[in-house]
Amino acid sequence: MASLTIRKLDDGVKTYLRLRSAKNRRSVEEEVRVILRELIEGRQEPLTPFAVPPAQSTAPTPQRSGALPEASVTLIISGGIAAYKSLDLIRRLKERRIEVRCVLTKAAQQFVTPLAVSALSHERVYTDLFDPQSEFDAGHIRLARDCDLIVVAPATADLLAKMANGHADDLASAILLATNRKVLLAPAMNPLMWNNAATRRNIAQLQRDGVVLIGPNSGEMAEAGEAGIGRMSEAIEIATAAERLLRPPVPRPLAGKRVLITAGPTHEPIDPVRYIANRSSGKQGFAIAAAAQAAGADVILVSGPVDLSDPQGVTVKRVESARQMLDQVQAALPVDIAIFAAAVADWRVASEGEQKLKKTSAGMPPLQLIENPDILATISKLTDRRPPLVIGFAAETEHLIDNAKSKLARKGCDWIVANDVSPATGVMGGDRNTVHLISRKNGEEGGEIAVDSWPVMTKEQVAIELVAHVVKSVTDKSREPAS
Repeated sequence: MASLTIRKLDDGVKTYLRLRSAKNRRSVEEEVRVILRELIEGRQEPLTPFAVPPAQSTAPTPQRSGALPEASVTLIISGGIAAYKSLDLIRRLKERRIEVRCVLTKAAQQFVTPLAVSALSHERVYTDLFDPQSEFDAGHIRLARDCDLIVVAPATADLLAKMANGHADDLASAILLATNRKVLLAPAMNPLMWNNAATRRNIAQLQRDGVVLIGPNSGEMAEAGEAGIGRMSEAIEIATAAERLLRPPVPRPLAGKRVLITAGPTHEPIDPVRYIANRSSGKQGFAIAAAAQAAGADVILVSGPVDLSDPQGVTVKRVESARQMLDQVQAALPVDIAIFAAAVADWRVASEGEQKLKKTSAGMPPLQLIENPDILATISKLTDRRPPLVIGFAAETEHLIDNAKSKLARKGCDWIVANDVSPATGVMGGDRNTVHLISRKNGEEGGEIAVDSWPVMTKEQVAIELVAHVVKSVTDKSREPAS
């Protein structure tokens, strides 16, 4: 397709095109092609080029379950024999779900072609600071800032010198001078060039400026008989370093801890068709399981019947009745932390009907109810294998705090998370919750009870906050001197 040349556009149109192309991570020329294609295919609403597009939402983009978040890199390839490794680097970055836009210096094009780089990156390749198509909207500024990281591989002695001294006489050096993003350099040069005093000064200055280096490695050079420090790091090493900068390791304060969580309702069968249950959705328990797993814990989730997907990385045991839930809970012991968020049915019928109970002229068939096992109390009062921290939930419709305090004393657990589940609150089956953390001060049985009331949050936020309290408790206990 022929290139597009656009002239005599007023400022409104220029602003719209610049912002829209930056938002969609395309050049202005590419964005104009998209707009023309949309018009030809028949847009349902008119194009309004004079309106500046609204700011993007700050809400995080939902990610496919199990997928890493998208990230973007501007890869600058400078002129050296190691440039051939940059082709493999593009592939390694894309394997990690990292978008790559490439800039080639004039010298780099002696070793790799823009066509090869474009074919691997699936993006247009940039080569010229004075390219009228990209510089129409200050393309070097967009390449410098419309990314999460800039990687220079290979970084030649010449480009290092330009960076250290603030030169900007080509597209690559202009991007590096104009960026406010982290820069990762992978130097590659002859060992004597690497050890030259001028290069050492430049490297020291760049490190003071906050640039991150990987390599160079030691080994054979391209020149016959040359060996030493100067080989560019391998593509997989550079990609790993880039990913570490883009996605820093998340703290895992519960690593090595085993956490048991119950969630959802239980269904207590009356006959093959009917059952006794409650309105619990399981959302809060599943959110706690996900938050505990994110904190590094080995999580076992015992869930009643719910319409929710298993949290990633969590071992899920599906059950129906309270007795089945208790069996799975006991089988999971020992654990370090047990959180009982399930809404277990208090009663079940004494004798489950083998066939569907029918209406008769004699009236309603008698249903004798008996009490279900109290899972929270059973585990809290164990003399052997009791988890060091046991947390229960209190779902109440009246006298919330008083009932929760009573439950804490009666059940023998360490904490109670109390929430009002009156129909007006919308908590049952909803996505938000208002909870109060009830605990004994200093963990002493019979001691004063503390109440920590939290504001309205999403159930995911409640889960994160609860896990943060668990982490603090576990950390504080680990610091206590041995008796």
